[in-house]
Amino acid sequence: MAFIDQVGVLDEDEAGPRYLRLQKLLRSAIEGRRLALGSALPSERELGDLYALSRVTIRKAIDQLVDDGLLERRKGAGTFVAGPAPAERGRVEKSISKLSSFSEDMLSRGRKPASRWLDRSEGMVTPDEALSLGLSPGSPVYRFQRIRYADGETMAFEHVVVPAWGLPSADAVEESLYEALDLRGYRPVRVLQRVRAVGFSAKQAELLGVAEGDPCLFIDRRAFLPDDRVIEVAQCYYRGDAYDLVAELSQG
Repeated sequence: MAFIDQVGVLDEDEAGPRYLRLQKLLRSAIEGRRLALGSALPSERELGDLYALSRVTIRKAIDQLVDDGLLERRKGAGTFVAGPAPAERGRVEKSISKLSSFSEDMLSRGRKPASRWLDRSEGMVTPDEALSLGLSPGSPVYRFQRIRYADGETMAFEHVVVPAWGLPSADAVEESLYEALDLRGYRPVRVLQRVRAVGFSAKQAELLGVAEGDPCLFIDRRAFLPDDRVIEVAQCYYRGDAYDLVAELSQG
């Protein structure tokens, strides 16, 4: 069977970057076992010809699948299907070595992201926020609190603070914060984040529809621009029964 028959063609009416649409097709074919474990992908040049995409776009689509363990690059041999088993589809693997937004993560996995806003407002920076953001006392900030969903299932609770110079208004953020920042030229290029295991509080559990004390992956994050200004401070609470955090390490 021809590769494009196994994987499918890009839906030109679907929203989102083309690399994410190709990534979604490849992920679905791997998880649905239409591409067999150990089988080789066409070369980047061949994929570019098949889908009328640049090699940069092809490489970007493949990189996340390699990070997620679905594909494997073998030096001098090419790129091969590496996994996962079908039973693992229910959980989400979040790479903590690659900077991407929640919406991008879900779209790349073929899942539909959504949000329920709890707060989207402007205010004055608190002393703790001023310290984290590097702002002067009294500086304006935008605050965002929301529940994040994938295919209608609750996934996380987020609290985010952004300096007001980074966005035209709080309403500029519709689904993806990073997309809104990117439009202003302020997409972060690196983050510093700390992860620890905690239990959901009673309020958080009620919002997410889980039990108080259920396992939670708490991520405390600061995101930086190329000039080292802080563009985002976030506290994110991910469901421990739905998320795996994955990092690729190499010997320095």
